[in-house]
Amino acid sequence: MTTLLERIESKRDDMVDLTQALVRIPSVNPPGDAYTPCVELIGNRLKRRGFDVMYYRAEGTPGDTDEYPRMNVVARIEGRRPGPCVHFNGHIDVVEVGAGWSTDPFAGVIRDNRIYGRGACDMKGGLAASIVAMEALLELHPNFPGAIEISATADEETGGYGGVAWLAEAGIMASPRIDHVIIPEPLNKDRVCLGHRGVWWAEIETFGRIAHGSMPFLGDSAIRHMFAVLDAFEQRLYPALGTKRTNMPVVPDGARSSTMNINSVHGGQGEHFSGLPAAAVADSCRTVIDRRFLIEEDITDVKAEVRDILEHLRSHRDHFRYELRDLFEVIPTMTEREAPVVTAVSRAVQKVLGKPPQLVVSPGTYDQKHIDRIGRLNNCIAYGPGILDLAHQPDEYIDIDDMVISARVMALAAYELLFGAA
Repeated sequence: MTTLLERIESKRDDMVDLTQALVRIPSVNPPGDAYTPCVELIGNRLKRRGFDVMYYRAEGTPGDTDEYPRMNVVARIEGRRPGPCVHFNGHIDVVEVGAGWSTDPFAGVIRDNRIYGRGACDMKGGLAASIVAMEALLELHPNFPGAIEISATADEETGGYGGVAWLAEAGIMASPRIDHVIIPEPLNKDRVCLGHRGVWWAEIETFGRIAHGSMPFLGDSAIRHMFAVLDAFEQRLYPALGTKRTNMPVVPDGARSSTMNINSVHGGQGEHFSGLPAAAVADSCRTVIDRRFLIEEDITDVKAEVRDILEHLRSHRDHFRYELRDLFEVIPTMTEREAPVVTAVSRAVQKVLGKPPQLVVSPGTYDQKHIDRIGRLNNCIAYGPGILDLAHQPDEYIDIDDMVISARVMALAAYELLFGAA
């Protein structure tokens, strides 16, 4: 195994070049820019290294258009004899740039042994590390059993429906076609992520009656009704959420309780106008809630907590009317600690870093949800370089040493999953 670790070290510059090349493709989502050149860069590279490469457009999925096609690539190389399929999956989309950058977010600048750029941490650096790790493994062990796959997929930042979900529905990223999945999300090089909390997004709309702003008593303010909703959340729901704790090893510690974020509130006249607003009572107000829940909670109960508050207001507040609309939901998932992919990556971390990894659960969801729920494959974890807190931040970066360390871990883990424990 020393030779494999040395081979990866010799590929440090190649790993840096690949990461920079990926960062320089501005695959911002939404809307889904530059997916095609991004997957083609990866596909062309892997084809030159002997992989069979297939491109898939997830037609009909949210956001897919001829201008912004939801493109994915899956590359596979077969071994010389039967065995398991080890699959590495990384998403190519990145979030909007935002303000506060001290460098060009798509230049891939190197500074202090770090590659800076939007997506460097989340998760083009991890994707590059997995590609180089598998190339090193194939160079030293061309007679491996089973199969190795690498995929680069769309839309993880907006739910993954044009990427992993579509591929899982098609039976491509699903059992029994694949056996082990490692997703190199930026969860720190000494952590193995077993899964994630659940999520329920919903929109609440309150209704009123328009009137002149100088005579609000002739109307009915939907904004005041929404204030009553938010106040009830503060008085009743948030204190209850704080008492719920999970046995899942969620990080950071605050996420071991149930949480809810008020994502947005919009009421009355639109925000995009010039001049002064008209004097009018708002007849509609909308808020979007982002509820994160624990594996010990049932999604039906999670929804009932909110609906019960709304129904109480309808019964006790004059003229209160509302609609509650589901937007998105994911059930919590957590791979067993004894699963083969967990033990293989954990042993690899021990060998490379000299200490066992911390087994964690993510506060937010990622594409493991689709592999588990649609692909019917629970043997899936997230492991990769990068500091989770840097994701989506200005001056996002990936540490080059961390990429090399994580590539070593991924290579050792893949070797064990293919050949068996040493």
